[in-house]
Amino acid sequence: MIDYNGRKFVSMENTDNGEVSSNTFFEYRQNGNIVSATYSGVEIIQGTLIGIVREDGSLEFRYNHVNSKNEIRGGKCVSIPEILADGRIRLHEKWQWLDAEQTEGSSIIEEVVID
Repeated sequence: MIDYNGRKFVSMENTDNGEVSSNTFFEYRQNGNIVSATYSGVEIIQGTLIGIVREDGSLEFRYNHVNSKNEIRGGKCVSIPEILADGRIRLHEKWQWLDAEQTEGSSIIEEVVID
């Protein structure tokens, strides 16, 4: 199982109906199979996610945030990890808004190493 504790990620791509961008920074924590994170950026003032690492290594979680329009948004996501040649993690995400919009999308976030 991948240890996500203390890892930091940034968005590399997202579908148009998403609010996460290259300005969004994620900081993950992990305790056993429970994964949580905080995230923020230009479009997102403050966000949190919580979920589990599944038996197959994928992540299943729910997310909520307050965006720059002062709206509360939330949804669900499944992320498939990929280990890059340099050892960093890339997460391929399929998500869905669970508010009035109910649309689906996909995104990719990659681990960033900060010295």
